[in-house]
Amino acid sequence: MKRSNHEMVAQHLERENKALLMALDAKNNPADITLVASSASLRGAAHQPSFEEQLAVAQGKSESVTIKDYSNAQYYGVLEVGSPPQEFTVIFDTGSSNLWVPQINCKNCGYWFMNGGKHKFDHSKSTTYVADGTDFHIQYGSGDVKGSFSVDDVTLAQDIVIKGQKFAEVSDAGGLGMGYTLGKFDGIMGLGFEGLSLGNAETVFKNAMDQGLVNEGKFAFALGDNKEGELTFGGVGELYSCCCSIN
Repeated sequence: MKRSNHEMVAQHLERENKALLMALDAKNNPADITLVASSASLRGAAHQPSFEEQLAVAQGKSESVTIKDYSNAQYYGVLEVGSPPQEFTVIFDTGSSNLWVPQINCKNCGYWFMNGGKHKFDHSKSTTYVADGTDFHIQYGSGDVKGSFSVDDVTLAQDIVIKGQKFAEVSDAGGLGMGYTLGKFDGIMGLGFEGLSLGNAETVFKNAMDQGLVNEGKFAFALGDNKEGELTFGGVGELYSCCCSIN
């Protein structure tokens, strides 16, 4: 059964409060960290977390990705999918909620003589790829794309690594027409609410929150005027322009 927005917000606030209490307790009672690390060792953990590492997990982080500006018409940045990571240029879209990138042998997915073609995902080269196979078909105002869902790790900014992210490998982007062919981007990462997501896929940013990878449930854009800007995950960056909070 799909959770209501009220339930999701309540659960997120509960997780945030627990993380804050853990961080404060770790700071005030360093001995507790030793107990946690020791119990992890008894379970056969290969690595005993340091105080700084466990505090970082409790607090999450805030990192930014560069947003490039093409004629004040297209704003795009980079993320990575798979292990080892494969790099893609995407539009970070607040009007949708799914992540998709073109797959190998994708039809109508750009040509090498136009902006060098599109980067295409090859899941056979990823050690963390998990097949899903569910059909994916999303309609934008500019047209539609089709493909199927997969699961893999997604990396945002420097090292925000979301494990087991459900995303789509697009096999046909013909519905987007020349706008996509000539565009500077490979795919789209939706930053909208989970209720807009197709295929019951949790959004990338919500998964980052659930996995304790970001400091706060917010992201912030700073868009340049014919120059580079930034998108900060987990807080507000130095170039702050517009901030959206999930909590």
